[in-house]
Amino acid sequence: MNSSVDARSAMDHAAPRIVRGACPHDCPDTCAMQVVVEAGRAVRVQGHPEHPSTHGALCRKVSRYVERSYHPERVLHPLKRVGPKGAGQFERVSWDEALEGIAQRLGAIAARDPEAILPYSYAGTMGLVQGESMAARFFHRLGASLLDRTICASAGAEALTATYGGKVGMHVEHFAESRLILIWGSNSIASNLHFWSVAQEAKRRGARLVCIDPRRTETADKCHQHIALRPGTDGALALGLMHELIVNGWLDDDYIERHTLGWPALHERALQWPPERVAAECGLDAQGVRDLARDYATMTPAAIRLNYGMQRARGGGNAVRLIAILPCLTGAWRHRGGGMLLSSSGWFPVDRAALQRPDLLGHRRPRTINMSTIGDDLLREASPGFGPKIEALVVYNSNPVAVAPESPKVVQGFAREDLFTVVLEHFLTDTADHADYVLPATTQLEHLDVHTSYGHTDVLINEPAIDPVGEARPNTQIFRDLAARMGYTEPCFAETDEEIAAQAFGGRITLAQLRERGWVKLPLPEAPFASGGFPSASGRCEIDSPRHGVPDYLPNHESATSTPGLAARYPLAMISPPARNFLNSSFVNVKSLRDIEGEPLLEIHPEDAASRGIADGGVVRVFNDRGEYWCTARVSDRARPGVVNGLGIWWRKLGLRGSNVNELTHQHLTDLGRAPCFYDVLVEVAAA
Repeated sequence: MNSSVDARSAMDHAAPRIVRGACPHDCPDTCAMQVVVEAGRAVRVQGHPEHPSTHGALCRKVSRYVERSYHPERVLHPLKRVGPKGAGQFERVSWDEALEGIAQRLGAIAARDPEAILPYSYAGTMGLVQGESMAARFFHRLGASLLDRTICASAGAEALTATYGGKVGMHVEHFAESRLILIWGSNSIASNLHFWSVAQEAKRRGARLVCIDPRRTETADKCHQHIALRPGTDGALALGLMHELIVNGWLDDDYIERHTLGWPALHERALQWPPERVAAECGLDAQGVRDLARDYATMTPAAIRLNYGMQRARGGGNAVRLIAILPCLTGAWRHRGGGMLLSSSGWFPVDRAALQRPDLLGHRRPRTINMSTIGDDLLREASPGFGPKIEALVVYNSNPVAVAPESPKVVQGFAREDLFTVVLEHFLTDTADHADYVLPATTQLEHLDVHTSYGHTDVLINEPAIDPVGEARPNTQIFRDLAARMGYTEPCFAETDEEIAAQAFGGRITLAQLRERGWVKLPLPEAPFASGGFPSASGRCEIDSPRHGVPDYLPNHESATSTPGLAARYPLAMISPPARNFLNSSFVNVKSLRDIEGEPLLEIHPEDAASRGIADGGVVRVFNDRGEYWCTARVSDRARPGVVNGLGIWWRKLGLRGSNVNELTHQHLTDLGRAPCFYDVLVEVAAA
């Protein structure tokens, strides 16, 4: 242990203290935390009362972070598989034995073809240090296949970049000044709690809140209006709103002329979407479409809080583009309380080249594997179009056996006896159960990190509050150790976490600044696009994108329109929004949260339940050609007729019959961003 850790340990045992932290999870709020430490042990995690966005409050999940860090099932030592893959049978080994065994196996594979090795990671931590820094350096030096990290947000990200030039939007705090807020594809109470508090402030000031979502969420319950459109039809609704803006003369022609490119072509397209056509496609009332357009045009300033739920269908990217264009047509961007927010992550000046060192690839240009098609890709043989068969997987910050689409194929791939799998984890997840080695990783309370956000514009620091539990090591240290075992001597592999963190922003934001109060706010205009100035090549909102053309509505991969034969056999559309007390597959094993959540549920409308003889609380079989999922039915008008809501994402081994909702999802991709279509699925339901 180094001297700084010794000093911290001495302080921990001397007196209670408060350590500054940041929530690491895949949520737009990125809360500032305070960790209370007594006698070297974390006893409480709470929101920082002075951080403007957090204002002292944490969600139910993260407020139980101490329970998660000291969980009795925490992986505390390196483990080596001794039973069949998937059985979760391991023996404890030393770090030396684990590292040597892993390095020997990876080295042998790399000697044949390093592209047969694949890293698999996502947002188990959103930190710039423990996420993709030392790990990326290791795999770049190795020459492993690259991973296309698409599983959550890439459709919306590519859409925003095509339209605005980057992942940028309005400041979350300025929603308090809006007169109308469209909460579109977001259950903010569950997944964006601190935005919801701002929306409530706007409501108290007289703002109208409208929730646009196929499901009647907890957020929809608290809004003035809920518009329950069919899954995947958001683009059609956006075109219908444009139609009404045009025919009623509600356009800001000056803003369009000065700050957009390509409006005439979209103008003509929108005129083909009168409210009656929109209503038929979306399952809405035509007058409701007219009323929404009127409110959006006349209740100034109007703002849209878009979230990622609505981009998880075939046409999700085009839908995001169409919605992002709306505030440019009305001139909503002229006001700081007007505009749109999907992601603010593009504002942050992150020096990813310094963190990840792609220069270590040299002249090599490895193939790229899409994480959303890992089920198919693990089952592929070597071929000229694909490259070598995947022989090794190193998984960190992710649980693909639970979260990747079409899990029957994912499970089959991970069960291959000839696949060498290493998993860095806190717990024996569904994925870890299939590993050859499981390496114990630290939690957020045990390591240093720095964080950006995609819901606000503050950079935060996370200081280690306690010593690593058991033999856990930070991700960075694990990859440093592997690099040393592989014989990599480049100086970047010797850099400490502090040295990596200091490189994150190229010196524009320093560790000293972050440590002064725990966060630094980016210096940005309050109304960022009041006079245009989008970060696109033209400086305008690019309606006619050089790469993607003019956006349009695309029906789902699976629907009565696009696949009528399939819809005849599987007449119910299914979406799989997250259960309120989990964050993707994180926290599923925290008993207090699982007790609150109860059990895996499928929400089904009373009409659909009655016609199938399904009773509330009964076990049902949800099925399609890809598989079947057993769970408990919740007969409720939270589901609209013709749509069922499979709340996820439960670990497979904690669900009925060892499955979860991803038994039913497919690997077809979105129109932009190569992302999965979790909310573009047809199923049938039967009483068990």
